[in-house]
Amino acid sequence: MTPALVALSDLSAGVVRARLLAAHDRFWDVDTRARHDPVWFDQFGGFGVLARSADGADAGYLLGVVTADRLAVVHLLAVRDDVRRRGLGRALLGWFTDLAAGTGARVVQGVARPGDTAALGLAAALGAVPHPAPDREGPGQDRVVLTRSLRT
Repeated sequence: MTPALVALSDLSAGVVRARLLAAHDRFWDVDTRARHDPVWFDQFGGFGVLARSADGADAGYLLGVVTADRLAVVHLLAVRDDVRRRGLGRALLGWFTDLAAGTGARVVQGVARPGDTAALGLAAALGAVPHPAPDREGPGQDRVVLTRSLRT
């Protein structure tokens, strides 16, 4: 069964954040706890989405925002380790880009580590263009900025 996608704004932000942080290592192979600031769940929750399995378990999530200059930013995208490679990341991104386009966003953008083959592969499959960003996260912390137009 396909997990249900629920806007974070329809849920208790603090409870969801606590659950995701408690299960952090099921979603991430690097420490992203500092990137789970409450603002992404509270103030920007309307742009975030949680995937829940039939039994109510958290299966994946996306934290994002659309800026005043119409840039849709994917802050974090995660899929739990036991449900990867089933299209859930694509579904989460689809939910977000549809919402972003509906608010007038012109471009969606995310950032990935150069060695993150899953993120880079998904971005390429969805038509995002990669741009190297040396030292983006600090000295020696290279990233790849992924950009896709939302205009049809």
